[in-house]
Amino acid sequence: MNTDETNPTVSHPYVGMWVTEDGYIRQELLPDGRYDEARGTRRSAYTGSYTVTGDHIDYVDDSGFTATGDVRDGVLYHEHLVLYREDQVPGRDGR
Repeated sequence: MNTDETNPTVSHPYVGMWVTEDGYIRQELLPDGRYDEARGTRRSAYTGSYTVTGDHIDYVDDSGFTATGDVRDGVLYHEHLVLYREDQVPGRDGR
């Protein structure tokens, strides 16, 4: 995985499913440095690679589009999106 960790076989703490509060956008950061983003019923709407440096994430979509994100206080701010860990979405009871 492309991260700032010295051991690439160790999973980064940001790996996993991130979702918008309404659940419409679901972005999974995979342990191999890839991501898969679903929008509504459209699975794999965007796919590509990502690199983590500290709390900053650089994305490169398979089409070549680039984007960035930052994790602050356990929330992922990805361009204009606000994403939460799937089990920590505000207003959801333990999901």
